[in-house]
Amino acid sequence: MNVYFLGTGTSQGIPVIGCSDIVCKSHDLRDKRLRVSVWIHDENFSLVIDCGPDFRTQMLKSECSHIDALLFTHEHADHTAGLDDIRPFYFQQGDIPVFAHQRVLANLAKRFDYIFENENKYPGAPSVTAIEVVKNVSFKVKNQSIVPVNAAHGSLQVFGYKIGDLAYLTDVKTMEDSEIDKIKGVKVLVINALRTEPHPTHFNLEEALAFIQKVNPQKTFLTHISHNFGTHEVIESMLPPNVFVAYDNLELII
Repeated sequence: MNVYFLGTGTSQGIPVIGCSDIVCKSHDLRDKRLRVSVWIHDENFSLVIDCGPDFRTQMLKSECSHIDALLFTHEHADHTAGLDDIRPFYFQQGDIPVFAHQRVLANLAKRFDYIFENENKYPGAPSVTAIEVVKNVSFKVKNQSIVPVNAAHGSLQVFGYKIGDLAYLTDVKTMEDSEIDKIKGVKVLVINALRTEPHPTHFNLEEALAFIQKVNPQKTFLTHISHNFGTHEVIESMLPPNVFVAYDNLELII
């Protein structure tokens, strides 16, 4: 299974517009971060988790030419605002299956009504097949089983996903022990770590490292990185063995 990090930045991305700090002015390509998203695929399936405002650029950079499904973690704009850019996939493949919590599907149907409506449809608009993700109910994309992992982003419910030996979680602040049990001992954990200082709705580094200890994966990659965290090189110097900073266009094979 291949894991391609399409984006590893927070809602503003890096560099941040108008910012002149050392991270935003860095010449290290690993410090250039689009909004958080990931492409997971093998010879049997291809899916993308989250579809933010950088989706078109991410698809072109990754050379992704087919998706069997879009999975959403939650409805915030940095995870959903690129939905219109599924049009080339729709023109080639037909309706795109979209998996999300019912609340998220309702939010998307309101914001992108021209995509979700079936009557009087504009001929240039894409169409989707909306499929509800339910806590404790696994589902399949092609023949790949996927386990939703429930978490909280402050007071907002979010889903992460366990796909084979990968657990992909972002925008997490708290998680029940019963949900952590679902992902214990995975080969690869991807988890958000916004910065070193505490944040009301995201793990900071200390919280992410404590969470990693509970899960006990073979390797962990941090994502949803803020420019307030530091450069890629500085962040990596803070980390224990087997914990790494993900960066845009990083590819893993599990």
